[in-house]
Amino acid sequence: MELCTFRAGVLFLGIEVSRVQEVLRGLPVVRVPLAPPSIRGLIHLRGEIITAIDLRRRMGLGDAAADACPATVVVRTDAGPVSLLVDEVGDVLVVRDDDFERPPETLRGPSRELIRGAYKLPGELLLHLVVDEVVRISP
Repeated sequence: MELCTFRAGVLFLGIEVSRVQEVLRGLPVVRVPLAPPSIRGLIHLRGEIITAIDLRRRMGLGDAAADACPATVVVRTDAGPVSLLVDEVGDVLVVRDDDFERPPETLRGPSRELIRGAYKLPGELLLHLVVDEVVRISP
């Protein structure tokens, strides 16, 4: 399987390449009043307005530095494209089933639904995100 990788805070994350529409940098985000904290705002992308989800906030990490310029990973969902704001975009990695493990039973709460499992890579773990859960935001 091929995963598009990126970082959000200290986490090394990946999603299926087939779910990625494009990766962009420097797009302005328009804030939306009263939006849930993980919704950073809206992005105007070639005539289409899409939701921008702050992946750091969605994963329960602290906010990035005020002067940070996040990268935008636009993912395909059944409801249309959604933007995931990440700290840094990595490479596309080919991962093997032999290196995959599901989350342990002791992992509870929202993070269990967001993570399909982890790939054991040399020196670190690559967390495989469940895109449809990551973009599902409750008010």
